[in-house]
Amino acid sequence: MIELAAIALAAGAGLIGGAMNALAGGGTFATLPVLIALGLPANTANATSNVALLPGAATSAWAFRDELGPVAGIDVRVLAGITFVAGLAGSALLVMTPTRAFDLIIPWLLLFAFVAMLLGKTAADWLAQRVTIGARTLVVMQTLLGIYGGYFGGGVGLMTTALYGLLAGITPRALFAPRTLMLAVANAAAAIVFIWAGLIVWGLCAAMLVGGLLGGWLGAHAGKRLPAPAVRIWTLLVTAATTAVFFWRAYA
Repeated sequence: MIELAAIALAAGAGLIGGAMNALAGGGTFATLPVLIALGLPANTANATSNVALLPGAATSAWAFRDELGPVAGIDVRVLAGITFVAGLAGSALLVMTPTRAFDLIIPWLLLFAFVAMLLGKTAADWLAQRVTIGARTLVVMQTLLGIYGGYFGGGVGLMTTALYGLLAGITPRALFAPRTLMLAVANAAAAIVFIWAGLIVWGLCAAMLVGGLLGGWLGAHAGKRLPAPAVRIWTLLVTAATTAVFFWRAYA
């Protein structure tokens, strides 16, 4: 039987994680460590966190539905389809393989996201003067993001923001709608596989789900009122904190 304190802790982590996903991504940074601290194995904690945050991600995506549009000329529905298929592949990979090797790679992916976000429009302009970045590149990167989102997902919202900014020259605020949709789609694909594989601890998942649902709704509505500089600062802070924690977790 799950203790009341554990349920409350899971719900609180879900609230914070749902709000983080709506504002800048990185909700796993709040939920995964709590589930591991409560005694869940890393794979089970990751799967439980994914399913718990799914309704919050879906709520955020619905709140931003009026702002959805093509990304770099590609229909957002096409990108969502790519993300779903890739998310299925990534989550299946998690079920079949150990995670230690990927744990060592994750910090470097997050560091890339932080550098890309830090450079922002300057990097996009620099790239635009030297290379042609077309739809094919975005499709490839979206596929990789979908696989990553299904396999682990930590910081995938931050990485999506960074990569979209570089590839399409879009500001973090304008990326709220497509980013939250891709996050929800990747989570949905992974949830199908994780539930099928029996990796979910439903008691903690339910508590975290309720918190994530409320956090996603609050975060989405707060995000609509935040100016672009505030979103950028928040995104950089969350990216830097997430990167530091995962480096410590992998190499300390």
